[in-house]
Amino acid sequence: MTLVWGGLSLGAVYAIIAIGYNIVFIASGVFNFAHAQLLMVGTFIAYWGLAVVRLQVVLVFVVGGLIVGALAFGEERVAIRGIRGTEGQLVTTVGVATLLNGATQLIWGGQAFTVPFLNGNTVWTVLGGRVQPIQIVLIAVAVLLTVALLLYARHSMIGLAMLTMAEDREAASLRGVNVRAVALGAFIASGVMAGALGPVVGPETFAVATLGSALALKGFVALALGGFGSLTGGLIGGVLIGLVEEYTTRYLGSSYVNMIVLGVLLVVLMTRPTGLFGKVRERMV
Repeated sequence: MTLVWGGLSLGAVYAIIAIGYNIVFIASGVFNFAHAQLLMVGTFIAYWGLAVVRLQVVLVFVVGGLIVGALAFGEERVAIRGIRGTEGQLVTTVGVATLLNGATQLIWGGQAFTVPFLNGNTVWTVLGGRVQPIQIVLIAVAVLLTVALLLYARHSMIGLAMLTMAEDREAASLRGVNVRAVALGAFIASGVMAGALGPVVGPETFAVATLGSALALKGFVALALGGFGSLTGGLIGGVLIGLVEEYTTRYLGSSYVNMIVLGVLLVVLMTRPTGLFGKVRERMV
């Protein structure tokens, strides 16, 4: 069970990345490659707020959400709004990710910093396995976030507008949906979420300049495994990847992790090309 708890908490981090990818993808049809880097910035803000200036935890959540939300707003306005075509937008989001990686490296260097939030020496024994409080919090946050977003998507006007845009963006526009405003709101919401979750994710991953690239890969695998556009799929895909990584590290070694994870993805996509929870759409041509 100790391995299970470790895999679930690690998978929760990947699920949070996949959920952020999905929020933007559902609303705008764009895959934001820089989302993992936004979460990385959130972990550094959490380290700065909690360990350097020693702000109250609530203030750190608010400051992280505001700063990273502003970065996401700037990304949408500069790297998405003026670019036509999905291919060009993919390139520009990769460019933003590269800029954030370089800026983080320039400001904080390559050292890994510990984010001091619920990461003391306290260890609980739950269901026969040893687990830290922050790991329980991570798992709970990933599950609650998924449930909250599912309810919001089905029971709010903006959520229904996002689902309509995911089906047919032009038809949604003709029905009066301000597609640009909804897409911008999705970018900002994903950024606020990434920044606000920095204090929760940071104790598990540390604040380090290489975090964005590592999370981007595993988050994408979790998304592809669960299915593009599926919030539930992102959660389950992240958990599966976390468990596979934890058991692979334990029994085969960390050098085999990426190979096994990508192997699992290939097996799933060969049997279900749209992922575990992706939908197949039929169109008349």
